[in-house]
Amino acid sequence: MDIVKIFDASYARALARRVRGRDFFDAFYERFLATSPEVAEKFQGIDMSRQQAMLKKSFYQLLTLYAACHDSDYLGRVAVLHGRHQRDIRPALYDQWLEAMIATLWDFDPRCDDEVELAWRLVMSPGIVYMKFHYDRTSAVGQDGDASPGDASEA
Repeated sequence: MDIVKIFDASYARALARRVRGRDFFDAFYERFLATSPEVAEKFQGIDMSRQQAMLKKSFYQLLTLYAACHDSDYLGRVAVLHGRHQRDIRPALYDQWLEAMIATLWDFDPRCDDEVELAWRLVMSPGIVYMKFHYDRTSAVGQDGDASPGDASEA
């Protein structure tokens, strides 16, 4: 199974379709916001068109993390921004994010099957682990000023 090839083909199919007048990321956000009151609260007052543009950029960074096996300064900044000390996006919310993404995929990729779903999960997993890992950190691991959980600088 060529995971990247399967993912890339599926992603292209999903982005090429509109379902009930919405594109993939519109439908994803609608579904994700409906997953819990906590998720909806995190997005109150957010410009959703700007948020979608940022998600697309971050999405590509997650793909790069999988394909190239290294992070970027951008992804590190996003991870810290989403951590406990700033936006406080709890690690469990990333699981909800992935489940909403997969459910949206099934709606948008007419060729979605178990193999396609597995490819998406495998490609997204390193990025999700990366984001969860940084929840209690004040800087991205490997960057200057790295602070581990419990570091006195976090008090």
